[in-house]
Amino acid sequence: MDTENPNAPASAQARIPGKNYPPGRPNSGVIHDNVRLTENFTVIGNDLAQHRELSLLAIGLGCHIQSVRPGTAIDIKSLAARFPEGPTRIAAALRELETHGYLRRSRLRAPTGRIITRTVSSNRPGHRPAADTPDRPVRRTAPDKPPPRKRLLPPVPQPTYPSPDLLQTAVDVLAGLRRHDPRLLLSATDAEHLAPGVAAWLERDLTPTAVRHALTENLPLEPLIRPAALLAHRLTAQLPPPPPFRVPAPPPAVRHPIRNCEGCDRGYRGPDPGHCRDCRAHLKETE
Repeated sequence: MDTENPNAPASAQARIPGKNYPPGRPNSGVIHDNVRLTENFTVIGNDLAQHRELSLLAIGLGCHIQSVRPGTAIDIKSLAARFPEGPTRIAAALRELETHGYLRRSRLRAPTGRIITRTVSSNRPGHRPAADTPDRPVRRTAPDKPPPRKRLLPPVPQPTYPSPDLLQTAVDVLAGLRRHDPRLLLSATDAEHLAPGVAAWLERDLTPTAVRHALTENLPLEPLIRPAALLAHRLTAQLPPPPPFRVPAPPPAVRHPIRNCEGCDRGYRGPDPGHCRDCRAHLKETE
């Protein structure tokens, strides 16, 4: 009696093949044959898909709205053109979604003055986005310190006639100062501020070499914290006086070529051929 019989017949199967279902599968109802989606899909919550109070049209419309891209038109006219349901049924479904918190509609005034309707779709009713949450005080770990204010450079002399060529020469002088002292490396903003001062020196009959020498000689030995401020001070404090007024020299007298008098054949200087001075006087007496 305790010997196992391997030739014993198997258990009898049901006569209806459909009832021979694998273990773990339901006896009735829907059977899902799903694949894992990796693209072109939308996550829809069961709160909406299995809502017990929304109509089937409202649930389907809510799923459609959550699947479209931001900015897609979901007004009654656009939805009626997209689906076979009429405007009345679509409007009723939109009101259902709005009542249960899946839609929020508000009227705003556009910058052009036109009144528009903004529709916000929410996949979790009652959840407010960060833009709608009230402002909370920010927790500060350290006391606020005002940002350091940039100290302005001292004013510099201004040239009388700031021509573009003169200002460009002044910028070239400032850009070359670092070759004489690396501490005089200036930014483009500092050079733009100091250029009129250098132009004022050049305007007073100083050569670029003389201006460069005046700005670079006898510099302090310690590091220069604000080299642009030091140069601005020198351009103002050591500005040379304007050159003395020079009376322009009279133009040189015109030296005419030597010509022979047509009356006495004597040589004379004159602009045109003719008679000498004595012959001209004699001609006037005879007239």
